[in-house]
Amino acid sequence: MARTTPPRPLDVETLFPEVAGYRKTAVRLHPRLGDPSARESSLGGPVLWPPSEPWPHCEDDHPPTAFSPPDQGPVPLVPVLQLFAADVPDLAFPSATDLLQVLWCPFDHEDGYVPRPEIYWRDGSLSDLQPANRPRPTGADNDYLPDPCVLHPERVTDYPNWDLPDEVADALEARFEQLKEETGWSYWYHLSVSDGVKVGGYPTWTQEPDWPTCPTCRVRMEHLLTISSNEFDGESWRTWLPVEDTPATGTIWDLPYEQRTAIQCPPGLMLGDMGGIYLFECTSCSDRPFAYRSDCS
Repeated sequence: MARTTPPRPLDVETLFPEVAGYRKTAVRLHPRLGDPSARESSLGGPVLWPPSEPWPHCEDDHPPTAFSPPDQGPVPLVPVLQLFAADVPDLAFPSATDLLQVLWCPFDHEDGYVPRPEIYWRDGSLSDLQPANRPRPTGADNDYLPDPCVLHPERVTDYPNWDLPDEVADALEARFEQLKEETGWSYWYHLSVSDGVKVGGYPTWTQEPDWPTCPTCRVRMEHLLTISSNEFDGESWRTWLPVEDTPATGTIWDLPYEQRTAIQCPPGLMLGDMGGIYLFECTSCSDRPFAYRSDCS
């Protein structure tokens, strides 16, 4: 079943033409529990891997937290996201590749106290790619191990939230407040940045933006994708809950806990306090360096 974000309740660009020039296209992936194959795009599902390539391990020292490995030493990474170009045509894949894979170490790291991701770009048509026999890390918490989910990609429009330039935000502040008083709709929660696991668009920052700079060319990196703990929160559900998941009566919060959680947090991830991990890349450099940030602490 496809997932469809309802149209915004108000015409953002008519109300606030000042933000029109900052619009970006995002692809909400709408993961839902399922049984994906290794030859499908998925979150937390099986992945393709070259048998000749050793499975990657993390050899970092991990800080002592509730999400530390029981023993220091190499930790096998776990698959988090696999995307084929056919499912996300808006994503600019490097030349000769059509498969993006995100794996991470499912234990806390000093940088953000979250799992540390790695990304792999591949040619998905290569005949030597086979379903991987993935080792499972000992002692990893389920909060950092995504449950297998199928994806339902959907293109949406993002407008900046925290990334709205200060001078524009200051000029619009009174009109934003007036809109909320008159209609109950908040630009910040309901009309700007799309929630959930997504490709492109703006990060769903819950704190001050922290855009990384490419270590090679010193240009600000671009947002590649967001791995989020949830599809929506207690306020943003009013515009970001898909039509297909909307109850016939009542609201999403009237559903039994298990049923609501399967819609709000289908992969079972809990990154900090319902936070997210943001991956960035530099498309100006041929080797596509990447970095990550989080707002989970």
